[in-house]
Amino acid sequence: MASTPLADIADTTEIDRVLLVRDVDRRSKRDGSPFLRLTLSDRSGSVPAVMWEDAPIGAGEPAHVVGRLAEHPRYGRQLTVGELRAPSGAVDWTALLDGPERPTAELEHELDLLIASVSDVHLHDLLHRLLGRETETGRRFREIPAAKYHHHAYPHGLLDHSVAVAQLVSTAAMTLHGVDRDIAVTGALLHDIGKLDAYEVSGGCADLGDAGKLAGEIPLGYYRVRNAIEGTPGFPAERALTILHVLLAHHGRLEFGSPVTPCTREATLVHAMDNLSGQMGAYDRLSKETTTGESWSRFDRVLEASAFLG
Repeated sequence: MASTPLADIADTTEIDRVLLVRDVDRRSKRDGSPFLRLTLSDRSGSVPAVMWEDAPIGAGEPAHVVGRLAEHPRYGRQLTVGELRAPSGAVDWTALLDGPERPTAELEHELDLLIASVSDVHLHDLLHRLLGRETETGRRFREIPAAKYHHHAYPHGLLDHSVAVAQLVSTAAMTLHGVDRDIAVTGALLHDIGKLDAYEVSGGCADLGDAGKLAGEIPLGYYRVRNAIEGTPGFPAERALTILHVLLAHHGRLEFGSPVTPCTREATLVHAMDNLSGQMGAYDRLSKETTTGESWSRFDRVLEASAFLG
């Protein structure tokens, strides 16, 4: 049973294995005593869990979990934890952490090709200074997850997502009239760079740090890119404004966190492909979370629907 992927374990099953603690929410019962709401996972997917007492555990940590997996009438598939303790031996991280479908080296090579394909000298230099292999930001960009949970929430997920968005944008720019490909591809590669400052990563899991909660990923990305632009002598003001607009507008709507809505072809294109990549990532996540043989996932906030998985 310990080697069976979590997503394939049947309901009403006793669990006794090492899992990754993705999220911890400490709550209180009516009598004031503490309990935990958890999200536990392995490489195949995740499951919500409850433990009716407190335990010294944090998000991003592996834990030996003893409990029972069953279908709850209100909360759906849920693991009730009876015991949570530190693993007694070496942890097999490859069994716990999800990752890109393609090798990381392949994604890194495609990032290099995308940067090289930008012919505008100012934009090319901006990308090289922010995302180059030899830079601190470029190295971290290649390593961290793209999100806490909803899509590409695994090591190298930001690289995986950003390369996918930029490739989609590049392909669309060849057929759509009036799109400045250099602006669109640069914006696609940099649209989520604020996550370098917004997220803290532990054990392959990302969560918002103080800066992310207080400022937000979009303003943090805007300031990082603007500072890089202002440190470049002769960077054209119009190009700077256009690329910064892509970053500010990439969530598409004010209620989704963008200070402005897309007002250019390039910003509209990056938003559309970013949204598409996120939705496809949600299908990937749901296919891993849903028990093998089930045709429908649970309701998902990203898709605003349940996913039909056939």
